Amino acid sequence: MRTTLLFAMLALLAGCKTITVEERHLIRPDALSGQAPKQHLDLPGAKEMELARPEGAVLKGVLLEKPGAKLTVLYFGGNLFHIDDAGDKVAKALAPCNVNLAMMDYRGYGRSSGTPTVANMADDALAVFDYLDQRYPGAVAVHGQSLGSFVAAQVARHRNVAGLVLESTTTNARDMVNNSIPWYFKPFIRVELAPSLLAADNTAQLSHVQAPTLMMTGEADEVTPPALAQKVFEALPATHKRFVVTQGAGHNNVLSNPATAGALCPFLHAPAML
Repeated sequence: MRTTLLFAMLALLAGCKTITVEERHLIRPDALSGQAPKQHLDLPGAKEMELARPEGAVLKGVLLEKPGAKLTVLYFGGNLFHIDDAGDKVAKALAPCNVNLAMMDYRGYGRSSGTPTVANMADDALAVFDYLDQRYPGAVAVHGQSLGSFVAAQVARHRNVAGLVLESTTTNARDMVNNSIPWYFKPFIRVELAPSLLAADNTAQLSHVQAPTLMMTGEADEVTPPALAQKVFEALPATHKRFVVTQGAGHNNVLSNPATAGALCPFLHAPAML
Protein backbone atom coordinates (compact mmCIF):
# COMPACT_ATOMS: atom_id res chain seq x y z
CA MET A 1 0.00 0.00 0.00
CA ARG A 2 2.98 2.35 0.35
CA THR A 3 3.23 2.34 -3.44
CA THR A 4 -0.35 3.55 -3.75
CA LEU A 5 0.28 6.29 -1.19
CA LEU A 6 3.38 7.47 -3.03
CA PHE A 7 1.43 7.42 -6.28
CA ALA A 8 -1.25 9.59 -4.70
CA MET A 9 1.26 12.12 -3.39
CA LEU A 10 3.02 12.42 -6.71
CA ALA A 11 -0.32 12.90 -8.43
CA LEU A 12 -1.17 15.67 -6.01
CA LEU A 13 2.15 17.44 -6.50
CA ALA A 14 1.58 17.30 -10.24
CA GLY A 15 -1.74 19.09 -9.79
CA CYS A 16 -3.85 16.01 -10.50
CA LYS A 17 -6.94 15.61 -8.29
CA THR A 18 -8.05 12.22 -9.63
CA ILE A 19 -5.89 9.13 -9.35
CA THR A 20 -6.68 5.76 -10.87
CA VAL A 21 -5.57 2.71 -8.94
CA GLU A 22 -4.78 -0.28 -11.13
CA GLU A 23 -4.12 -3.91 -10.23
CA ARG A 24 -0.37 -3.31 -10.51
CA HIS A 25 -0.56 -0.87 -7.59
CA LEU A 26 -1.96 -3.54 -5.26
CA ILE A 27 -0.57 -6.82 -6.60
CA ARG A 28 3.22 -6.85 -6.51
CA PRO A 29 4.76 -9.98 -8.09
CA ASP A 30 8.52 -10.44 -7.92
CA ALA A 31 9.18 -8.73 -11.25
CA LEU A 32 7.63 -5.53 -9.90
CA SER A 33 8.57 -5.70 -6.25
CA GLY A 34 12.11 -7.04 -6.46
CA GLN A 35 11.27 -9.14 -3.39
CA ALA A 36 12.22 -12.62 -4.59
CA PRO A 37 12.91 -15.20 -1.83
CA LYS A 38 16.26 -14.88 -0.11
CA GLN A 39 16.33 -18.41 1.31
CA HIS A 40 14.94 -21.87 0.64
CA LEU A 41 12.33 -23.33 2.95
CA ASP A 42 13.51 -26.34 4.91
CA LEU A 43 10.60 -28.05 6.62
CA PRO A 44 11.26 -31.70 7.53
CA GLY A 45 8.59 -33.93 6.03
CA ALA A 46 7.15 -31.28 3.72
CA LYS A 47 6.05 -32.56 0.31
CA GLU A 48 6.23 -30.41 -2.80
CA MET A 49 2.98 -29.63 -4.61
CA GLU A 50 2.69 -28.58 -8.25
CA LEU A 51 -0.40 -27.58 -10.20
CA ALA A 52 -0.37 -26.69 -13.90
CA ARG A 53 -2.90 -24.10 -15.02
CA PRO A 54 -4.61 -24.04 -18.48
CA GLU A 55 -2.82 -20.85 -19.60
CA GLY A 56 0.62 -22.35 -18.96
CA ALA A 57 1.40 -21.02 -15.49
CA VAL A 58 2.65 -23.56 -12.94
CA LEU A 59 1.77 -23.12 -9.27
CA LYS A 60 4.17 -24.58 -6.75
CA GLY A 61 3.87 -25.07 -3.05
CA VAL A 62 4.34 -27.40 -0.11
CA LEU A 63 2.17 -29.75 1.93
CA LEU A 64 3.08 -30.53 5.52
CA GLU A 65 1.09 -33.48 6.89
CA LYS A 66 0.75 -34.27 10.60
CA PRO A 67 0.00 -37.78 11.88
CA GLY A 68 -3.61 -38.05 12.98
CA ALA A 69 -4.59 -34.61 11.69
CA LYS A 70 -8.31 -34.31 10.94
CA LEU A 71 -8.14 -30.92 9.22
CA THR A 72 -6.04 -29.43 6.43
CA VAL A 73 -5.46 -25.68 6.35
CA LEU A 74 -4.85 -24.02 2.97
CA TYR A 75 -2.95 -20.80 3.71
CA PHE A 76 -2.98 -17.73 1.47
CA GLY A 77 -0.33 -15.17 2.37
CA GLY A 78 -0.34 -11.42 2.02
CA ASN A 79 1.29 -9.34 -0.69
CA LEU A 80 5.01 -10.16 -1.04
CA PHE A 81 4.45 -13.49 0.77
CA HIS A 82 6.81 -16.24 -0.35
CA ILE A 83 6.84 -19.79 0.94
CA ASP A 84 10.62 -19.81 1.06
CA ASP A 85 10.85 -16.62 3.12
CA ALA A 86 7.91 -16.92 5.49
CA GLY A 87 6.49 -20.45 5.20
CA ASP A 88 8.44 -21.64 8.23
CA LYS A 89 6.83 -18.93 10.38
CA VAL A 90 3.35 -20.03 9.31
CA ALA A 91 4.21 -23.68 9.98
CA LYS A 92 5.58 -22.81 13.42
CA ALA A 93 2.45 -20.84 14.33
CA LEU A 94 0.13 -23.68 13.28
CA ALA A 95 2.24 -26.52 14.70
CA PRO A 96 0.47 -26.57 18.10
CA CYS A 97 -2.87 -27.02 16.31
CA ASN A 98 -1.90 -30.43 14.84
CA VAL A 99 -3.36 -29.77 11.38
CA ASN A 100 -2.05 -30.41 7.91
CA LEU A 101 -0.76 -27.23 6.25
CA ALA A 102 -0.72 -26.45 2.52
CA MET A 103 0.85 -23.29 1.07
CA MET A 104 1.21 -22.20 -2.57
CA ASP A 105 3.08 -19.22 -4.01
CA TYR A 106 0.79 -16.99 -6.09
CA ARG A 107 1.66 -16.95 -9.78
CA GLY A 108 4.53 -14.58 -10.38
CA TYR A 109 5.72 -15.02 -6.79
CA GLY A 110 8.55 -17.23 -5.58
CA ARG A 111 8.32 -20.75 -6.99
CA SER A 112 5.27 -20.16 -9.21
CA SER A 113 5.40 -18.90 -12.79
CA GLY A 114 3.01 -16.64 -14.66
CA THR A 115 1.55 -13.15 -14.21
CA PRO A 116 -1.03 -12.56 -11.46
CA THR A 117 -4.32 -10.73 -11.88
CA VAL A 118 -7.30 -10.41 -9.56
CA ALA A 119 -9.23 -12.88 -11.72
CA ASN A 120 -6.60 -15.58 -12.14
CA MET A 121 -5.54 -15.43 -8.48
CA ALA A 122 -9.12 -16.31 -7.54
CA ASP A 123 -9.28 -19.08 -10.15
CA ASP A 124 -5.93 -20.47 -9.00
CA ALA A 125 -7.10 -20.53 -5.40
CA LEU A 126 -10.21 -22.50 -6.33
CA ALA A 127 -8.10 -24.98 -8.29
CA VAL A 128 -5.72 -25.50 -5.35
CA PHE A 129 -8.65 -25.96 -2.97
CA ASP A 130 -10.25 -28.52 -5.31
CA TYR A 131 -6.95 -30.40 -5.51
CA LEU A 132 -6.74 -30.62 -1.72
CA ASP A 133 -10.43 -31.36 -1.26
CA GLN A 134 -10.06 -34.45 -3.43
CA ARG A 135 -7.31 -35.61 -1.10
CA TYR A 136 -9.08 -34.64 2.14
CA PRO A 137 -12.81 -34.58 1.28
CA GLY A 138 -14.78 -32.09 3.34
CA ALA A 139 -11.86 -31.37 5.67
CA VAL A 140 -10.10 -28.37 4.11
CA ALA A 141 -10.22 -24.97 5.79
CA VAL A 142 -8.85 -21.78 4.24
CA HIS A 143 -6.78 -19.12 5.99
CA GLY A 144 -5.99 -15.78 4.36
CA GLN A 145 -3.80 -12.93 5.61
CA SER A 146 -4.21 -9.36 4.27
CA LEU A 147 -4.31 -9.72 0.45
CA GLY A 148 -4.79 -13.43 1.06
CA SER A 149 -7.98 -12.73 2.99
CA PHE A 150 -9.60 -11.59 -0.27
CA VAL A 151 -8.45 -14.82 -1.92
CA ALA A 152 -9.69 -16.97 0.97
CA ALA A 153 -13.05 -15.17 0.93
CA GLN A 154 -13.44 -15.97 -2.77
CA VAL A 155 -12.84 -19.65 -2.06
CA ALA A 156 -15.30 -19.66 0.85
CA ARG A 157 -17.88 -17.96 -1.35
CA HIS A 158 -17.70 -20.62 -4.07
CA ARG A 159 -16.74 -23.80 -2.20
CA ASN A 160 -17.89 -25.69 0.89
CA VAL A 161 -14.89 -25.00 3.08
CA ALA A 162 -14.60 -26.70 6.47
CA GLY A 163 -13.74 -23.37 8.06
CA LEU A 164 -12.48 -19.87 7.31
CA VAL A 165 -9.76 -17.85 9.02
CA LEU A 166 -9.37 -14.20 8.03
CA GLU A 167 -6.28 -12.46 9.39
CA SER A 168 -5.58 -8.72 9.05
CA THR A 169 -8.50 -8.32 6.68
CA THR A 170 -10.49 -5.34 5.46
CA THR A 171 -13.72 -4.50 3.68
CA ASN A 172 -12.76 -3.77 0.08
CA ALA A 173 -10.06 -2.38 -2.18
CA ARG A 174 -11.47 1.16 -2.08
CA ASP A 175 -11.39 1.34 1.71
CA MET A 176 -7.89 -0.11 1.72
CA VAL A 177 -6.66 2.57 -0.70
CA ASN A 178 -8.46 5.39 1.10
CA ASN A 179 -6.96 4.25 4.39
CA SER A 180 -3.46 4.64 2.93
CA ILE A 181 -3.97 8.32 2.06
CA PRO A 182 -3.28 10.83 4.88
CA TRP A 183 -6.31 12.82 5.97
CA TYR A 184 -4.72 16.11 4.90
CA PHE A 185 -4.53 14.89 1.27
CA LYS A 186 -8.05 13.46 1.08
CA PRO A 187 -9.87 16.77 0.34
CA PHE A 188 -7.74 17.17 -2.78
CA ILE A 189 -7.81 13.61 -4.15
CA ARG A 190 -10.52 11.61 -5.87
CA VAL A 191 -9.77 7.90 -6.13
CA GLU A 192 -10.97 5.77 -9.04
CA LEU A 193 -10.49 2.01 -9.05
CA ALA A 194 -9.89 -0.14 -12.09
CA PRO A 195 -13.06 -2.19 -12.76
CA SER A 196 -11.33 -5.45 -11.84
CA LEU A 197 -10.55 -4.12 -8.36
CA LEU A 198 -14.19 -3.40 -7.65
CA ALA A 199 -14.68 -7.16 -7.30
CA ALA A 200 -12.23 -7.18 -4.38
CA ASP A 201 -14.96 -6.75 -1.79
CA ASN A 202 -14.93 -8.99 1.27
CA THR A 203 -18.20 -7.70 2.69
CA ALA A 204 -19.98 -8.68 -0.53
CA GLN A 205 -18.26 -12.06 -0.89
CA LEU A 206 -18.73 -13.07 2.73
CA SER A 207 -22.38 -12.04 2.94
CA HIS A 208 -23.11 -15.47 1.40
CA VAL A 209 -20.75 -17.55 3.57
CA GLN A 210 -22.06 -19.85 6.29
CA ALA A 211 -18.81 -21.64 7.16
CA PRO A 212 -17.46 -21.35 10.72
CA THR A 213 -15.24 -18.28 10.70
CA LEU A 214 -12.48 -16.86 12.88
CA MET A 215 -11.35 -13.28 12.25
CA MET A 216 -8.09 -12.09 13.79
CA THR A 217 -6.77 -8.56 13.63
CA GLY A 218 -4.03 -6.59 15.33
CA GLU A 219 -4.95 -3.84 17.75
CA ALA A 220 -2.24 -1.61 16.25
CA ASP A 221 -2.87 -2.49 12.59
CA GLU A 222 -2.72 0.73 10.57
CA VAL A 223 -2.92 -0.96 7.14
CA THR A 224 -6.21 -2.80 7.70
CA PRO A 225 -7.60 -1.23 10.89
CA PRO A 226 -9.74 -3.28 13.30
CA ALA A 227 -12.72 -1.02 12.61
CA LEU A 228 -12.80 -2.16 8.97
CA ALA A 229 -12.30 -5.80 9.95
CA GLN A 230 -15.26 -5.41 12.29
CA LYS A 231 -17.44 -4.37 9.34
CA VAL A 232 -16.44 -7.55 7.51
CA PHE A 233 -17.33 -9.58 10.60
CA GLU A 234 -20.75 -7.95 10.82
CA ALA A 235 -21.45 -8.86 7.18
CA LEU A 236 -20.93 -12.56 7.92
CA PRO A 237 -24.18 -14.53 8.31
CA ALA A 238 -22.33 -17.55 9.75
CA THR A 239 -23.75 -18.94 12.99
CA HIS A 240 -20.32 -19.99 14.27
CA LYS A 241 -18.05 -16.95 14.10
CA ARG A 242 -15.59 -15.17 16.37
CA PHE A 243 -13.76 -11.84 16.18
CA VAL A 244 -10.42 -11.58 17.99
CA VAL A 245 -8.34 -8.41 18.41
CA THR A 246 -4.74 -9.27 19.32
CA GLN A 247 -3.36 -6.71 21.73
CA GLY A 248 -0.08 -5.11 20.70
CA ALA A 249 -0.05 -6.74 17.23
CA GLY A 250 0.23 -4.83 13.97
CA HIS A 251 -0.53 -5.86 10.41
CA ASN A 252 2.01 -8.64 9.89
CA ASN A 253 2.57 -10.19 13.32
CA VAL A 254 -0.87 -11.39 14.38
CA LEU A 255 -0.21 -15.06 13.64
CA SER A 256 3.18 -15.04 15.39
CA ASN A 257 1.74 -13.45 18.55
CA PRO A 258 1.57 -16.06 21.37
CA ALA A 259 -1.95 -14.92 22.24
CA THR A 260 -3.21 -15.92 18.81
CA ALA A 261 -2.71 -19.65 19.36
CA GLY A 262 -5.17 -19.44 22.23
CA ALA A 263 -7.91 -18.58 19.74
CA LEU A 264 -6.72 -20.32 16.57
CA CYS A 265 -6.11 -23.87 17.73
CA PRO A 266 -9.42 -24.26 19.63
CA PHE A 267 -11.24 -22.88 16.60
CA LEU A 268 -9.60 -25.38 14.25
CA HIS A 269 -10.62 -28.24 16.56
CA ALA A 270 -14.14 -27.07 17.40
CA PRO A 271 -16.92 -29.57 16.53
CA ALA A 272 -18.53 -27.06 14.16
CA MET A 273 -15.38 -27.20 12.00
CA LEU A 274 -15.63 -30.91 11.17
